[in-house]
Amino acid sequence: MHDELLQRHLELVLEANKKTNITRISSWDEGMVLHVQDSLLGLEELLKAPDGWYADIGTGAGYPGIPLAIETGRKTLLVDSVGKKTAILDSFIGELGLDQVSTYTGRIEDLAREHPYEFAAITARALAQLSVLMELAAPLLQLGGRLICYKANLKPSELDHALSLQDTVGLELVSDRSFVLDDYQRRIVTFEKVKRESIQLPRKTGLAQKRPL
Repeated sequence: MHDELLQRHLELVLEANKKTNITRISSWDEGMVLHVQDSLLGLEELLKAPDGWYADIGTGAGYPGIPLAIETGRKTLLVDSVGKKTAILDSFIGELGLDQVSTYTGRIEDLAREHPYEFAAITARALAQLSVLMELAAPLLQLGGRLICYKANLKPSELDHALSLQDTVGLELVSDRSFVLDDYQRRIVTFEKVKRESIQLPRKTGLAQKRPL
């Protein structure tokens, strides 16, 4: 059943992509590897997160959020700032019968203002550098919650900078796993919320990207 839903989701994505650009991937085989299989790399990390609400930030076509929701049955929020994308995602959710999945149209900082410390897990795939993801996730995560970052080419300097911010944002590195998916290098880097952040977060919308910590 799960495999059928995963495949149907990809069918819907490729179909929608003919009219609206929601992914750069246009072939079934590439989509199965770089969307479906890639999304499921973080399943182990999500299963280790506490029970509760899960958010996929910058979700785009619903990866990894929809595959992870299918596999776990967890209450899931797909977050994207582009209303056209979330409208398409709503149609996917209806077509797939995923009653536990909903969408949020808006900036991640606004979500943190509306739902502070309410999430048990957050995923982010190809969205921003680790330090930015940590800043955005910190005011969303409950204590013990997990930030699960999907990275392709992670430079040592990016990881070092992220590690230097752990105390400031109250997040601690708990796992770092590497994979080879066909010929693609992948890493899943996971942080746990261990304490409240020591600075006021979220900052003004957009500052995390424009002026990273």
